[in-house]
Amino acid sequence: MAAVKKVIGIIGAGVSGLIACKYVLQKGFHPVVFEASDAIGGVWTQTIASTRLQTPKFVYEFSDFPWPPHVNDAFPDHDQVLHYLQSYAQHFDLLKHVRFNCRVEGVEYVAASGDGQVVSCDRWGGTGDAFGSEGCWHITFHDALLKSNHVMEVDFIILCIGRFSDFPNLPEFPPNKGPEIFRGQVMHSMDYSRLSDSDAAVLVSGKRVVVVGFQKSAVDIAAECAKANGLKSPCTLLFRHPQWTIPSFNAWGVNLAFLYLSRLSEFLVHKPNEGALLSLLATCLSPLRWMRSKFVESYIKWKLPLKKYNIVPNHSFDEQISSCRIALLPDRFYSCVEEGSIMLKRAANWSFCEKGVVCEQDASPVEADLVILATGYRGDKKLMNIFKSPLFQKIVSGSESNTLGLYRELPCHC
Repeated sequence: MAAVKKVIGIIGAGVSGLIACKYVLQKGFHPVVFEASDAIGGVWTQTIASTRLQTPKFVYEFSDFPWPPHVNDAFPDHDQVLHYLQSYAQHFDLLKHVRFNCRVEGVEYVAASGDGQVVSCDRWGGTGDAFGSEGCWHITFHDALLKSNHVMEVDFIILCIGRFSDFPNLPEFPPNKGPEIFRGQVMHSMDYSRLSDSDAAVLVSGKRVVVVGFQKSAVDIAAECAKANGLKSPCTLLFRHPQWTIPSFNAWGVNLAFLYLSRLSEFLVHKPNEGALLSLLATCLSPLRWMRSKFVESYIKWKLPLKKYNIVPNHSFDEQISSCRIALLPDRFYSCVEEGSIMLKRAANWSFCEKGVVCEQDASPVEADLVILATGYRGDKKLMNIFKSPLFQKIVSGSESNTLGLYRELPCHC
């Protein structure tokens, strides 16, 4: 009698979800992929017109499925990336395992004893293994087509939900100083990115736009507004802290992938639960880590007019890239700043008024018709909220003492 295949629930059909599905199949298990939208691709299905890869395509490539020969750009645009992901899914016949329009509302571990309180990740199977007879997972999801909720039992779950979607990070304001008193329109970059390219162009055309933020979405949207309106209606980029942005993926002729994406670079950083030898090695190499950061910073300050506009960041380039917050500048960004179609506005505190936004150091407001909040996402909340159990919410939230949030307190094995 053939053994029953283990059922693996995979939440999300973006890049990680597709890879997980493919390898789960190779291991002989039965994957069920839950995707809230009607298409694969994750964030690549909802991007603004100018969005491109942040890294060169050679480091954003499946090991067993190369980019097609006709994609010659070092940084493919969002349509090329989405087509690449679709081709990958079709090539490995993954689409039949995806349940589209099924949004997961919550996951819950059900122990055999019924208490569901598992002390740590390595005991979820009861024996230290991924699978065991000690319990299972219940996935509650809403089927948009059937307009009903369902629960599926699986043996294991893989979360591929991403950080940059669904849970926008919205600034809070005192009473009568928030968007409710503004006579114009306010939206988050998440909603802007959901628009088609033509609808986004119509939305900003002829309008006085204020974009809040200095990360990737902010600079991209500001560049699009400048392209649409030019000097007739300059776009104001309002930010609290300047951020490191890169004009290309090279610094003084050295590829950043060599400096930050190599195995050698991993020895330069401390990791949670690292052993004494790795900790000593990272400490001894800290001068090299400092030199690497200053090397890249010197190039950016030489290449871009940061000093001219008083926007040299106070934090190191290392700190920002370790948090996955580096933005590749859109074409002609600082040319638009020079000509005046993008206005840079730095303010420690700001609020809304009837006519636009008011910065604390200014007597008059920045008048606007549209304010776009490119203020990022709460990936931590998104991850926590998918679990029903407070215990699991606490486990996945990590701790503020983490050296690198990337590792989520996972043990380091080299």
